[in-house]
Amino acid sequence: MKALPSLLACLILPVLLALPARADIIVIVSAKNPVRSLSNEQAVDLFLGKNNDFPNGAKAVPLDQSEGAGIRDSFYRKTTGKGPAQMNAHWARMLFTGRAQPPVAVGDSEAVKKLVAADASLIGYIDREALDSSVRAVLSIH
Repeated sequence: MKALPSLLACLILPVLLALPARADIIVIVSAKNPVRSLSNEQAVDLFLGKNNDFPNGAKAVPLDQSEGAGIRDSFYRKTTGKGPAQMNAHWARMLFTGRAQPPVAVGDSEAVKKLVAADASLIGYIDREALDSSVRAVLSIH
């Protein structure tokens, strides 16, 4: 009977270690952008194509991380409650009606951060660990 807990530990521990850490997701803008913060609703409206401007009226261009990336799925689940299939359906409707284009997928957190840092009109989301002084966090998503 003592072997059962050891066997379970041997089976479960590798699975737990393989799971990604639950990291905070940060919505970012360039350090040159005057926007200091966004509400969850404002960010969602930008990333879902419902609004094309920052609260100050400046043009906002959202960037996505690569399709299938865990952070992308987490971002949309946490902010909109929608999974990947629901997001695809949303964008199919938006494209069909001509109301909006989906954000351009540019890669991982480092790629998003580099592009956002260079252009004050861009907005993206990254893992908190990638945050540095080249960009400004405007919303933290837990």
